[in-house]
Amino acid sequence: MNMEKAIPQQNTITRSRAPGSFGLWQQIVKYRYIYLLTLPGLLYFIVFKFGPMWGLLLSFQNYNPFQGFWGSEWVGFKHFHELFTSNNFYIMARNTFLINIFGLVFSFPLPILLALMLNEIRHEWFKRINQTIIYLPHFLSWVVVASMTFFVLSTDVGIINKIIIGFGFKPISFLSNPDYFWGLITVQSIWKDAGWGTIIFLAAMAGIDPQRYEAAVVDGATRMKQIWHITLPAIRPTIIILLILRLGHIADVGFEQLLLMQNPIVLPVAEVFDTYAFSQGIVRGQISVGVTVGMFKGAVGLILVMGSNYIIKKLGHEGIY
Repeated sequence: MNMEKAIPQQNTITRSRAPGSFGLWQQIVKYRYIYLLTLPGLLYFIVFKFGPMWGLLLSFQNYNPFQGFWGSEWVGFKHFHELFTSNNFYIMARNTFLINIFGLVFSFPLPILLALMLNEIRHEWFKRINQTIIYLPHFLSWVVVASMTFFVLSTDVGIINKIIIGFGFKPISFLSNPDYFWGLITVQSIWKDAGWGTIIFLAAMAGIDPQRYEAAVVDGATRMKQIWHITLPAIRPTIIILLILRLGHIADVGFEQLLLMQNPIVLPVAEVFDTYAFSQGIVRGQISVGVTVGMFKGAVGLILVMGSNYIIKKLGHEGIY
């Protein structure tokens, strides 16, 4: 009797351990086609993201291309100390973070608003035309955008200043006035990328069950109430994930945009970490200084992503990991 009870128990234990006995290699073989689909993305990150990370060691050297990596002098944290104690550090940090905060406050919510507006268009042909129009600026290079800005706002040939002069007023130096610079950069970013940012939010809205809207209509909900109580809660996880990722780039500002819009007059409000790394690392050949700035930016982004993800999860929402 005891033997009969023991045998089923032994079989149960064996069956419960069977899934765990699967090795990693067996799982890879079993799901080989799924892993094969991830191979191009994995190779991209290995070659372009993880591979070059050895270059971070250059920030602890006085790197000389002629002496090479092994022949260059090791200086420890010298470049970090010089960066943090330099007079330009506060100016670069202020400009970088304030420009990004402007973008976070004004540029980040606008794609959500545009996506909500496009989602409410019932005529499909009209919706596609509007989508195409607001997507197009994203495909323009910053050189073209900067040239268009000069053509519109310059004091010599700018269309707006010609209109101002036509009304009998003095021209306004939009491009050489430091007070206008941060706002100008923000407006450029909104015009260029706001439409492109709606793609993810429209995709999230496409996954909402239409029966939820039908039930809301039966209950007498207006379109605004449907947006507030159905659409926005449904895309909230997408908004949170994109917000966390955006915070990870808080130390990054569009390098090409800032470089093209800079001039000696607005330099005190236009010098950021990216342009400083370019001027020191490429123009002056101090490669270790440029790598140090990049490493500092990466550390700031990592801290902000981990911190914001922790706070979001504490608030009861789903983070990125």
